Amino acid sequence: MVGNKNKVLKLSTAGSVDDGKSTLIGRILYDTHSLTDDKLEAIERSSKQKGYDYLDFSLATDGLVAEREQGITIDVAHIYFSTKNRSYIIADTPGHVEYTRNMVTGTSTSQVSIILIDARKGVIEQTKRHFFINNLLRTKEIVVAVNKMDLIDFSQEKYEAIVEDFKLLISDSEYKEQNITFIPVSALHGDNVVDKSENLSWFKGETMMEHLENIRLEDIQEEAKARFQVQTVIRPKTDEFHDFRGYAGKLKGGELKVGDDVTVLPSGRKSQIKSISFFDQQYLAASKGSSITITLMDDVNVSRGDLIVKSEELPQESKTISAKICWMDNQPLLASSTYFLQHGVKLVKSKIKTIEHKISTDNTGEIEKVSQLNMNDLGLVEIQLAQVLNFDSYNENKGNGAFILIDAKSNTTAGVGFWEVEVAFDK
Repeated sequence: MVGNKNKVLKLSTAGSVDDGKSTLIGRILYDTHSLTDDKLEAIERSSKQKGYDYLDFSLATDGLVAEREQGITIDVAHIYFSTKNRSYIIADTPGHVEYTRNMVTGTSTSQVSIILIDARKGVIEQTKRHFFINNLLRTKEIVVAVNKMDLIDFSQEKYEAIVEDFKLLISDSEYKEQNITFIPVSALHGDNVVDKSENLSWFKGETMMEHLENIRLEDIQEEAKARFQVQTVIRPKTDEFHDFRGYAGKLKGGELKVGDDVTVLPSGRKSQIKSISFFDQQYLAASKGSSITITLMDDVNVSRGDLIVKSEELPQESKTISAKICWMDNQPLLASSTYFLQHGVKLVKSKIKTIEHKISTDNTGEIEKVSQLNMNDLGLVEIQLAQVLNFDSYNENKGNGAFILIDAKSNTTAGVGFWEVEVAFDK
């Protein structure tokens, strides 16, 4: 079977300003020996220039001059590193409410989210918003890192009080307590990040990296039906492959096998899978995440953007959709506005029919009737499409349940949407 054999764990980080996200990531990179020599030398040199008697690991991720000068992180940075066990991709997202759009972007593709809490401050409004967004985007597992334990003298009592406060949020969410792990750390000094700390001898759980290394990828994988959107129709102009007609794309969810009965959407034409290949290798089956080329038994009309699915697992189909939107543009979202809606590689014209309401992201999920959505707002919107789309709810298939709205004039991404996301906080 062809599939995504790489053991990659996708993480996102969230925390308020100065909670220590960049320092935590830098510490992980340093203690796992993932920093290059020149990067380490730059950190050592900069730390000395600032008069620190310690290494400022936040410099490992803060790459922009503006960030360093202002002391804030203003965009989503992706950090890649590997251990003997697996590879990691960390989406380091800014935590302030003004950058909700960035957090949504970084979190939407993550399997695990690390939410940082300053041990001196405990659970605050920012923490509630970070948890709400993770619940909305169905992040499989959350690690709550109670950071800066050194600044409260590694107090077990204060740590446990923070844990109890956070657990109050869980009761109103889709999460179960076994999907949320609490770990006390001091990112600055390395306590409980990669190595166990004598200062936290009362904590009997795993260190941050021990926990991440021991997460079973099969436990956090999305269980979704097979969705294969055609990115390229392959028609070689050679005598050897004169009659070859293949369809290349990435399998989002589920599994496809040679011989499966499939339906091509939106036409509804039916056929069977004749072959599955990856470069010059032939396979009997393909699993989710696979970039493959398939051929069909019948000569049916298939175009770029068409969806090939198992005939007994048809998605939803409609020209009018209801979706939750995170607005990302400086120009507000108004009813009757028109945009291009991009679903995978398929691009269709769309019109905003109504803005149902705005949703608070402070973990109450309270709704408010509004006439427009501004940048970083989250709301429920009804959209009219120029042609039928085939989609799933975001909860059932993230890959086939999300889309973006593109401003036709500026060609910028104006918003990101999620079909039929049912949230426990909706009133």
